[in-house]
Amino acid sequence: MRLIADRLGVDRGGRPILRDVSFAVAGGEALKVVGPNGAGKSTLLRALAGLIAPVAGDVRLDGGDPEAPPREAMHLLGHLDAVKAGLSVRRNIVFARDVLGGEGDVDASLDRVGLGALADLPGSVLSAGQKRRLALARLLAAPRPVWLLDEPTAALDASGQALLAELVAEHRAKGGLVVAATHLDMGFEAARLELGAVAAVS
Repeated sequence: MRLIADRLGVDRGGRPILRDVSFAVAGGEALKVVGPNGAGKSTLLRALAGLIAPVAGDVRLDGGDPEAPPREAMHLLGHLDAVKAGLSVRRNIVFARDVLGGEGDVDASLDRVGLGALADLPGSVLSAGQKRRLALARLLAAPRPVWLLDEPTAALDASGQALLAELVAEHRAKGGLVVAATHLDMGFEAARLELGAVAAVS
């Protein structure tokens, strides 16, 4: 499987944000998207996920289901953790799994991210770091081959960052691919896409 962006251009509010962005990421690989604030890192991930229509170029997923849009093979972990405060930790994951059509083990997913003991508590009592771990559990409960991660280490302590690196390594070992937008070290090797005046993969 390969995720391909071909001369992608995206505008926001009538202003050009991305121009001529091209890259390819194959199964088992990771791409780190870097750049200053406002360079378009989050915009790129949203365009890849099909949430923003590009004004030029296209996004395609070679090796995926030809009858399904690429977004159905993707997880987007954004800035907000999308925790439903009135639901228990477990119900948050059940809801996400059912909406996304996954078949993962909810309790095993929570145990993997260190939240098994909190499964019956409401989402409202979780700390920022715990909410981030809950967002990571969604990746496991509804497996998809493409992970789009926007500042995935936000609010995570050292053990949480180590967990993220482990999850990414396991995902890649199974043939999954990762595109992560961040300005921090995420603890795993990745190709680099720099956004700014000119975008180029190194």
